[in-house]
Amino acid sequence: MRTADITRNTQETRVRAAINLDGTGRQSINTGVPFLDHMLDQIARHGLIDLDIHCDGDVHIDDHHSVEDVGITLGQAFAAAVGDKAGMRRYGHAYVPLDESLSRVVIDFSGRPGLFYDVPFTRSHIGRFDVDLAREFFQGFANHAQATLHIDNLKGENAHHQCETVFKAFGRALRMAIELDPRNEGVIPSTKGVL
Repeated sequence: MRTADITRNTQETRVRAAINLDGTGRQSINTGVPFLDHMLDQIARHGLIDLDIHCDGDVHIDDHHSVEDVGITLGQAFAAAVGDKAGMRRYGHAYVPLDESLSRVVIDFSGRPGLFYDVPFTRSHIGRFDVDLAREFFQGFANHAQATLHIDNLKGENAHHQCETVFKAFGRALRMAIELDPRNEGVIPSTKGVL
């Protein structure tokens, strides 16, 4: 079982992220940021990853710390669950549309963290959710999952659709990357022999 259960406590947030990479998309999510909960549900459902994520953060100040720290903690959980990455496909990509919006996400569990993010949101907020925080989530994830992550919204007019296609594509790309390859069983997918 490729699972992890990570708790991260700071003076700003208390986050727990438990994951099962070989799950069915079951989820229990409560971050205190309702739109983030909706986006994390997309990751679980479209990635077929079981997620149990809870955050008690200082949302009375701002949602920033909670969103960023959930990304960090989820990244740490992925790093723990993939282990040495033996037998994993390593790379994943997905294009996902939602009406007028289209996003592409490409991920490499390379051991080299990097976020390359081009999402030109058409407005600054989705409800109370500040769209700048989506980038903070993915930056935290990429840094702590030790993954290279390219995220591009190729088309879009509705900010909700733009963000939702990004998270759905992220879930699908994750699903592809973490999938075990029966042709490469037990082999680390790198000429270096380590990732």
